[in-house]
Amino acid sequence: MTHADIAIIGAGAAGIGAARAAAAAGRRAIVLEASGRIGGRAWTAHPPELDGQWFDMGAIWLHDAARNPVTPLVHALGLRLLNSAEIRQERTFVGERPASEPELADYDGAWERYSRAAERILADGGDAPLAAVAERLKDDPWALTVEAWEGPVICCADADRFSLRDWRRNALGGLNLVPEGGIGAAVAQLGQGLDIRLGTPALAVSWGGSEAQVETPNGTLRAGAVIITASTGVLRAGAIRFDPALPAETAAALEALPMGLAIKVVLRATGTDRLGLPSHTSVDHQVRQSGEPFMIFNCWPHGRDYVQGWIGASPAWELAQAGEAAVADFALAELRKLFGGRVDALFAGGARLVTRWDADPFVRGAYAYVPPGRAEARAALARPLAGGRLIFAGEACHDGYAGTVGGAWLSGEAAARAALAALAREAA
Repeated sequence: MTHADIAIIGAGAAGIGAARAAAAAGRRAIVLEASGRIGGRAWTAHPPELDGQWFDMGAIWLHDAARNPVTPLVHALGLRLLNSAEIRQERTFVGERPASEPELADYDGAWERYSRAAERILADGGDAPLAAVAERLKDDPWALTVEAWEGPVICCADADRFSLRDWRRNALGGLNLVPEGGIGAAVAQLGQGLDIRLGTPALAVSWGGSEAQVETPNGTLRAGAVIITASTGVLRAGAIRFDPALPAETAAALEALPMGLAIKVVLRATGTDRLGLPSHTSVDHQVRQSGEPFMIFNCWPHGRDYVQGWIGASPAWELAQAGEAAVADFALAELRKLFGGRVDALFAGGARLVTRWDADPFVRGAYAYVPPGRAEARAALARPLAGGRLIFAGEACHDGYAGTVGGAWLSGEAAARAALAALAREAA
């Protein structure tokens, strides 16, 4: 490793997007990846617990697929895209019973009521916690359920610690598509042909001179510009040293972008009972208290013989601390509330799988969220430094698609454009 036009730290969606943009412009980019694989938090594994079937350990969907920049790229790979609206069915419980038709109709309308209340709060010009919306809708029986989805489930953030303005700015719509074979596998294919150095963590970045230098265990890489796509969890932990130190505004933006956590837990059935649910059934329940641990389930995805639970925010961190057995026990207890003791027989002796993004030293969480009053942090972190010699990118840096593969990709492309402009100025 001696020299590249652009050094890119991290081979997730942002790093791959940046490297492809640099290559399209005829520039040499070298991607340094600390782990032994590419894709970052888009990771399709083939775990033995599932007999080698593909399973997305992190990201699943191409959100807002009609506008998502990754969608046409995946189409070009020839992969089949599955539409969540076509394959997924939904079941909602009120207490221990299925919701009635009038209750489901009221639940459907709650999302619009919630959105209108959020807009009224933000119209005052300030910010507030996401929890302020349900507080305003005290008499709405479904407001806390919407809050649980929008905060802990979708954004991995507790509603009382999460910026309402940031939530609104990054609210997703449109179709959600999943590439058959897994989104992580698709992202990995998009990285083929790029110069990616696996097992090569960036230890330090010097960016104060006429060119930047990236120190690694395998030597020092010199580059005209450096794009850093490492997670804010890694950056906040000080895993990469900077010389000179980052400007106060950039350091403050990092502090305002903590990592949320989501855990997936798979319980594999050993019996033939399918709980009366068809394939791809999403199961949730009415929430009655803000902050209540809220686990949702995807039952029998792709016709397979397992149920997958998902839980985020503080309850996920607490369960991660308790260990994988505690996560599986919690999932079983939640299913037992809905389906009774039959779940014990159904899953007795079955394989279990728990994702552990909290324990991954190259990620340290799921994705970044913004506390109330700090909604400018994403843009501040993405702002190029030293005329474009140093640029941060990734899902945390994108306003509009934060926390998504599409947002990370767009951020990587934007960082590449800034780096390419800096190189052009220097050559002029």
